[in-house]
Amino acid sequence: MEALLASFLIVFLAEMGDKTQFLVMAFTSKYDWKQVFVGMSLGIVVVHSLAVALGTLAGELIPANLMQMLASLIFIGFGVWTLRGDDEEEEEAHDSRFGPLLTVAMTFVVGEMGDKTQFAAMTMAAQYEGAWLAVLLGAVLGMIVADSLGILAGALLHRRLPARQMRLLSAAIFLLFGVAGLVKALF
Repeated sequence: MEALLASFLIVFLAEMGDKTQFLVMAFTSKYDWKQVFVGMSLGIVVVHSLAVALGTLAGELIPANLMQMLASLIFIGFGVWTLRGDDEEEEEAHDSRFGPLLTVAMTFVVGEMGDKTQFAAMTMAAQYEGAWLAVLLGAVLGMIVADSLGILAGALLHRRLPARQMRLLSAAIFLLFGVAGLVKALF
């Protein structure tokens, strides 16, 4: 029980204000919140399963700098993709060739690789040897709860802002994190 609670709290606190929390806000402006939640949850389970399974070896297998650059380029791509929307003809939720669920899930997997929450889960798995399932459950639940707050904020903003302003805000969030990630990875 200690491993579950510790993992939950550490990952929850690490995720507050993190880029993926803002990304779900952006995705909620584009897609139905239920699809964002399922895609987010799927991505979170994949990321933290890898973190717990790989433990401290992940840092050696995938250079954090390379993962940061890849994630940043994908975020910039999402920003540009979001900007290209047309005011008169509102984009449909299914404009990604992967669909909303897989788009959100893949963004989470790429965006969280090498992130502090993944390293937190790896550290907890190493610390609580033999309690991998409790660590995994705690990490997944902590991140789902934190990122669900982002979905709620995104849904509220979507109701209050016109579609064009919401699209611009979403694009700005993607571009900001993409550029910031590239700067961090390169310097």
